[in-house]
Amino acid sequence: MAHFAQIDNDNIVIQVIVAEQDFINSGTVGDPSKWIQTSYNTRLGQHWTENEDGTVFLSADQTRALRKNFAGVGYTYDSERDAFIPPKPTDYDTVFNETTCIWDRI
Repeated sequence: MAHFAQIDNDNIVIQVIVAEQDFINSGTVGDPSKWIQTSYNTRLGQHWTENEDGTVFLSADQTRALRKNFAGVGYTYDSERDAFIPPKPTDYDTVFNETTCIWDRI
């Protein structure tokens, strides 16, 4: 099983589900091209692992990092960066971080 984000015509995430790739490909939940796999363990461009005790640490295998950030409703999928980008905060000044694909407070 994997997480998949459904994007609308503006590349905005409208929902995230857990499913098999074959289910997405079947078209049962709509156009398969509108579903992009996302990794629950990827954030800030890095893959993280959790121990049984809940301790979170940076994974040794960073090839598992997928699309910079775990997708959330309202995020944008940027196909050029192959990244999920959270909405830009409006309550403080930010600058976009190309490495992590998040908005850093300035």
